[in-house]
Amino acid sequence: MGTAERTPMRIEHILTLSQWLSPAFPVGSFAYSHGLEAMVEQEWVGDAAGLENWLCDILEYGGGSSEALFLNAAFNAGDQAKLYLIDAACRAFASSKERLLETEALGRAFCAVTSQIWGELPKPLAYPVAVGAAAVREGLPADLTTQLYLQAMSSNLIAVGQRLLPVGQTEGQAILHRLTPLCMQIAKANAHADLDMLSSAAFLSDIGSMKHETQYSRIFRT
Repeated sequence: MGTAERTPMRIEHILTLSQWLSPAFPVGSFAYSHGLEAMVEQEWVGDAAGLENWLCDILEYGGGSSEALFLNAAFNAGDQAKLYLIDAACRAFASSKERLLETEALGRAFCAVTSQIWGELPKPLAYPVAVGAAAVREGLPADLTTQLYLQAMSSNLIAVGQRLLPVGQTEGQAILHRLTPLCMQIAKANAHADLDMLSSAAFLSDIGSMKHETQYSRIFRT
């Protein structure tokens, strides 16, 4: 692997990323709620406004920010040895058993599909690490990759919220539209970040994820 320069955006980059991060790409992201199901069960999130606030916190202070950092770290790894260290750090940073399951399962599925179509990835990697490694191999821009990754993450969690809460389709799209500038901001903030900057402060969401492990009635895997 080599570190890629920040390449200018081309239409084929957008199309490739749209394919990778589409709900139709078979990684199974629809099955994971990132702890949101437990947050709803505990009545910590109960409506559209609560869903939007929770997503803002996740993006800025939780998984959104840390996954953006891991994606960019993988993009800039330069060699497989460093990539594997970043992957190990990503797994270790998972705040619960289910968060680890989520990043490993999504990453494994992403690696399996992209390896068959675009060429072999080194080994199954945690999800943001896998996306970063695949992006640099294909010469995709890191900033665009991170922005679309965060938008896809937000879109998936809004869809989760729509299955659990009284949130309509138009309302969900309005939330996603309002979150777009934040996705761009977080992508920019993590463009040149390294693992020394790794942090998370979305503690209530982490607790929700842990509670989900023993929740009696569940729709989602996490």
